[in-house]
Amino acid sequence: MSTVTSLIAHREIDTDEWQLRVDLAVALRMAVELNLHEGIANHFSAAVSADGRKFLLNPKWKHFSLVKASDLVLLDADDPSVLEGPDAPDVTAWVIHGAIHRAVPKARCIMHLHPPYATALAALADPTIRPIDQNTARFFNRVTYDLAFGGMADENEEGERLARALGNHGIMLMGNHGVLVAAGSIAEAFDDIYYLERACQTLVLAYSTGQPLNVLSDHIAEKTAQSWEAFRPMAQAHFEQMKEVLAKKDASFTE
Repeated sequence: MSTVTSLIAHREIDTDEWQLRVDLAVALRMAVELNLHEGIANHFSAAVSADGRKFLLNPKWKHFSLVKASDLVLLDADDPSVLEGPDAPDVTAWVIHGAIHRAVPKARCIMHLHPPYATALAALADPTIRPIDQNTARFFNRVTYDLAFGGMADENEEGERLARALGNHGIMLMGNHGVLVAAGSIAEAFDDIYYLERACQTLVLAYSTGQPLNVLSDHIAEKTAQSWEAFRPMAQAHFEQMKEVLAKKDASFTE
């Protein structure tokens, strides 16, 4: 297999992994552009191995806007000794992403964030994303809700609980916490988190008027959600366009 010329920790990086690194760095920086981030907190990961157990993760306490492809840390979900090394990841990132990559091999990319509107909705007693337009309807019956927040995810038990709560779902609204998306690619995960936050923004703004919601019927909501699924290939195009937007401002993510 061909390799890129860059060396990271004296290890040659093959082209497939390097592309994952570039794309994950793009996603992290785009989270800043869209105000989805919390500075040096929150985490994105991407599986490198077929079983998902080897994965890339943004480095501990580095601002999303500064992450480069070469900064991403390669971890083994079965090797907790990494927490004792000089390049140890944030413990909450290890607990959450490690547990899910171990339990859900098809989760090729995991994005965990506390974006403003999704987190505001997650703080409600009933955080259900009600279908009131086509963006909110995209998530009809396609989100799992975890209402058993157990504090900061700094213990393995909480990570394992979150992995069980996610199950076979791709999107989890985490009560009193934030949101987690697990998808088959970085582009799909980014597309999901983008539209999820837009949907939550619309719903929170609608709630703020104090007027009754005009909720779509289950039939129309499901029909709309299925239409969104037919547009799934749009995710890659969306991501590539966002990458171009970012590259025009600062292409250092490729380094």
